Amino acid sequence: MDVPGGGRDETARVTAGGLPLLPDGPEREARLDAAVLRALFERSPTGLHVLDTELRIVRFSTAAPGMRHVDLDAARGHTWAELGLPGAEPLQRKLRGVLATGDAVRDHFYAHRVEEDERPRRLYLSAYRLEEADGRVLGVVVTVADRTDRDRYREGLRLVNEAGRRIGSTLDLFRTAQELAELAVSDFAQVASVDILDLTVHGDAPARGPLPHTVTLRRAGFAHALRPEATGVVPVGQVRLLDFGTPQAQTLMDPRPRLVRQVRPDDDWLLRDPVLARLLRAGVYSLLVVPLVARGMVLGLATLYRLPGRPPFDEEDLTVAAELADRTALSLDNARLYTREHSLASLVRRRMIPSGLPRHSAVDTAHSYLPAHSAGTWYDVLPLSGARVGLGVGEVLGEGLAAVTVMGRLRAAVSALAALDLDPAELLHRLHELTTRLFAERPDPSDDAATEPLRARCLVVVYDPVTTRCALASADHPLPLLLSPGERPRQVGPTPGPPLGQDEPDYAVTELDLPRGSVLALHNAPWSDASAEALRGALARDAEGPLQEACDRAAGTLFPEPPPKDMLLLLARTRRLADDRTVRWQLTNDPESPGHARRLAVGRLHEWDLGDLSFATEMIVSELVTNAVRYTEGPISLRLIRESALICEVSDGSSTAAHVRHAAPDHEGGRGLFLVAQVASAWGTRFHAEGKTIWAEQPLPEHVEAP
Repeated sequence: MDVPGGGRDETARVTAGGLPLLPDGPEREARLDAAVLRALFERSPTGLHVLDTELRIVRFSTAAPGMRHVDLDAARGHTWAELGLPGAEPLQRKLRGVLATGDAVRDHFYAHRVEEDERPRRLYLSAYRLEEADGRVLGVVVTVADRTDRDRYREGLRLVNEAGRRIGSTLDLFRTAQELAELAVSDFAQVASVDILDLTVHGDAPARGPLPHTVTLRRAGFAHALRPEATGVVPVGQVRLLDFGTPQAQTLMDPRPRLVRQVRPDDDWLLRDPVLARLLRAGVYSLLVVPLVARGMVLGLATLYRLPGRPPFDEEDLTVAAELADRTALSLDNARLYTREHSLASLVRRRMIPSGLPRHSAVDTAHSYLPAHSAGTWYDVLPLSGARVGLGVGEVLGEGLAAVTVMGRLRAAVSALAALDLDPAELLHRLHELTTRLFAERPDPSDDAATEPLRARCLVVVYDPVTTRCALASADHPLPLLLSPGERPRQVGPTPGPPLGQDEPDYAVTELDLPRGSVLALHNAPWSDASAEALRGALARDAEGPLQEACDRAAGTLFPEPPPKDMLLLLARTRRLADDRTVRWQLTNDPESPGHARRLAVGRLHEWDLGDLSFATEMIVSELVTNAVRYTEGPISLRLIRESALICEVSDGSSTAAHVRHAAPDHEGGRGLFLVAQVASAWGTRFHAEGKTIWAEQPLPEHVEAP
């Protein structure tokens, strides 16, 4: 084989022993040697270096950490130190020892910082002397493995295991909070504070679900890894009120962990948090805020800080901090008293609305929900057929269990009606009928025991990532704001119809094209010019950044004071399905079309590496196209979509609904849709102005990654 940097050397050949499938022979062995060498230098995830006796570079692999931007031809003949690689001198001293003694170095750890990474990579070096068969030293072979992710996972696991041993050693609230703070600064953060609700200190517990905007916190734990005389800005034991609009306040009102990768002095919420503003002057630049939640009750929060010199917190750190908080919260949870009506309504509401939004390939979503009362605000992201997505927001104006229970039934109804592939206006018409019946079941308003009258409203948006078309309709709900790249924000949609359950239903649909990267902002309050500009500024600050961070920033600007009612902001950044993920064919309405359609579909499946689905897809395509040819007139279209599932759609000009028939054993036909229902994970029919589309979905094989 060719020795890196030299000619052919038979003594350095790697043998083919242990591979019985390759017959013996010099030619076969040489081919194997060459293939192994190519794999090691071109495909192996482990970095590989070959150095000569002067530690000059002969060759290195493309995966070698720290060498991805180094040209081999320019580097050959130079040492690591001559190339200016960080930390080269100590490593070269170890390699000289390998050359001198022949003793291998195994898994020598060193840190290496890459410019594009915020934290240094954790690398492990192994080195072996390279010798000929007669013992003559040719150089040294070095392997470098990047185990940053593995080490970080192990460190997080160790910290969580340590929490199980150290946190909760007593039943004292302050001691438990201090144990969390001390553990966090041992090797995770540089400053940690733990605040618990003052009513918990007195033996009570908050209502389940999110907390109201006005809560009293008591500092229960504080620890730091700074100079010895450093103390907390808020002394342990002191009581304070949280300022609305800060990450801590948002975490209590909407109990989800918050990550602020970089605190900037011009952040608006810093004006409402003088405590953090003072810490910022001391050098704090990254923080985590995690709620202390046990059995559905928010007992307090923990805030962890990092100063310059340490990498900023990231999503993995957020997961570890949340686990530490969960373990601490279980030890803090020693009270179960409730405020009956308000707590029960808050619990029911939290159970009825999603705590997080599902991921969908059509949109990137984020939301900020600021509950003020036990009212009936809800939101949802609904997957629809054809890779489409539905966004629903609604509100039952009122308080208490009555509003919350009606809200839950309306949200469930929207989810069920959306699964029928109704257009937004038709969905609202049916929801209007249901709401009318729900309101009729309530006590007569003239009765003394009757509650206040309720009012329900709803907004439905359907977005298609294949066509980038959006359809929306509103029942008395404020219209969404559209922020398209390069354009000013504007409200879109038809004139809202009447509230649900009141007056005659009259709902219109507006359709529009959305450029890729557009953001739809759904809000349960009317948009003003100031609020629209505030949202645009929050999104423009980091146009490609995490949408949730922009949503939280916008919420802090839109709601500078505690809202008098529940406030919801739901953002959806649209995506376009790539052209290579979908294909559409026009078919003639004749008996040859089913066979032609099968051949087209199978050919595309092989292009998509979905050959495992060929048999089932042929059956689906054959039955759907055959039905279209048999029962309709005019052109037929076949569309395949590769998304999180394989979607097959057949469209025709008929508005006749398809249904499954159960044919008798002696009947020759009538089993087409029955067979489709057996091989598809889901199927259905949706109607449009030109006719109807029958669709069927199949899950992707395990070896195929969803887009």
